[in-house]
Amino acid sequence: MAYLLKKNWWKWLCIALLVYTIIGGLLFPVPRLPILNETIRVLHFHVPMWFGMILVFTGSVIYGIKYLRSDNALFDVYSSQLANIGIAFGVLGILTGMVWANYTWGEPWSNDPKQNASAVSLLIYLAYFVLRNSIKDEQQRNRVSAVYNIFAYSLMIPLLFILPRMSDSLHPGNGGNPAFNVYDLDSNLRMVFYPAVIGWTLLGYWIASINIRLSLTQENLENAS
Repeated sequence: MAYLLKKNWWKWLCIALLVYTIIGGLLFPVPRLPILNETIRVLHFHVPMWFGMILVFTGSVIYGIKYLRSDNALFDVYSSQLANIGIAFGVLGILTGMVWANYTWGEPWSNDPKQNASAVSLLIYLAYFVLRNSIKDEQQRNRVSAVYNIFAYSLMIPLLFILPRMSDSLHPGNGGNPAFNVYDLDSNLRMVFYPAVIGWTLLGYWIASINIRLSLTQENLENAS
């Protein structure tokens, strides 16, 4: 038991942080701000999921580069599975953002530059899997996927962090609007927000590690048959 606790300490940390995030995100006091009111609680779910998405995609592109340098097929498995989880987190981030926008902007999707850029980023990454499935030769598929992964990641950064700031936007932190960190100064949001970022990120890597093991097991079974 002690060995399992020592080996899987980060998984227990993930569970503890997410339980704390859910309880704190729903029950801890929040600033009573005009229009936002209770919807500011989505900060603990929407924004950390985007942080988790970016960190998971970062891991994916790093393993893609490692594959290009070594031709080790294991790195391709890591890269593709991390990209898969990154997309899942991106979809959850958009959905939680739509819930918040519905109450603060009056509609879930208002074609805000931040919303559109986020959707475009996810579509680019979805094309990554369409590309992988269209190539039959394994080595060629892995190399093309790794190169496209670098391309997708390079586009995601300006789409999420640069272009929305260059146009009018209702989204916090864009278009001259203050970011959420302005509200942290007089509230308990920071007490939950930073643990939430770590917790959601750890969850992403945890799920990816399970998918990697399943993928490798399936590959071994196919080779053995």
